[in-house]
Amino acid sequence: MNRWSLGSCSLLAFAISLGAAEAPSSGPGLSAADIVNRNIEARGGLQAWRAVQSMSFSGKLGAGGNQRAALPVPVPGGRKLGQLALPARPAEEVQLPFAMELMRPRKMRMELEFAGQTAIQVYDGSSGWKLRPFLNRRVVEPYTAEELRIASTQADLDGPLVDYAAKGTRIELAGTEKVEDRDAYKLKLTMKSGQAIHVWIDAQTFLETKIEGQPRRLDGVDHPVEVYFRDFRTVAGLQIPYLLETKVLSVGTTALGLKDPPVPMERAIINKVVVNPKLDEARFSKPQAEVASNAR
Repeated sequence: MNRWSLGSCSLLAFAISLGAAEAPSSGPGLSAADIVNRNIEARGGLQAWRAVQSMSFSGKLGAGGNQRAALPVPVPGGRKLGQLALPARPAEEVQLPFAMELMRPRKMRMELEFAGQTAIQVYDGSSGWKLRPFLNRRVVEPYTAEELRIASTQADLDGPLVDYAAKGTRIELAGTEKVEDRDAYKLKLTMKSGQAIHVWIDAQTFLETKIEGQPRRLDGVDHPVEVYFRDFRTVAGLQIPYLLETKVLSVGTTALGLKDPPVPMERAIINKVVVNPKLDEARFSKPQAEVASNAR
């Protein structure tokens, strides 16, 4: 459960705002702006996305599982003892029910059920709070400075490509690459904050096939993260991926100089999407601690 964090929420919010349908094949010499325009058209069109003021999602989020091999830890002065292996980690992910609500501009509320309790994270566009009863923390805590930084740079509910210039984002075409044996355009997005991420657009369908995620720290080393989009479905004329798979990349060696074992894919399954639900502004205010003990 410790792996569920603001970074996960922000990434999920960003990823599920992306989607596309079949589009004509690209011609030679497309610019970054051309690729963005075709992407937006394939996803439902600029005006359709501008009309979206709120969205809600529910489904199940993988948490807690880790099939990654435990690393041996040197025992100080233990010439005869050699190395001591860490306890085995649980192999299977637990699929936890979640609900997420998004509202312009950059407001987010996420609830995650675990062991009969409900964890809550809320961001109102400038401030954020979290309630984590599964860690025996039954008081509402403010976001840390790092969590605020992540939340403030997350994409709006229409993703980073819609009206990117108005958002202060610069987009460059960084070439083409294979993504799961398919040609894809690699776009570099430099946000107004200076943060840079890459988005891969399928060269045939013009859908977002993967994005860079928030790096994850494992065994003392930051690991790159990629998120893949699957199972696109039409919702109110827009295309939304109903399956997100997160891949934590190996870095070769750990902080201890040992071989970095692979990490299996993590899955987020979307069961229901609602476009423009009526959401109370109070949903994005500081949560009440008693919500966690009463919610089921």
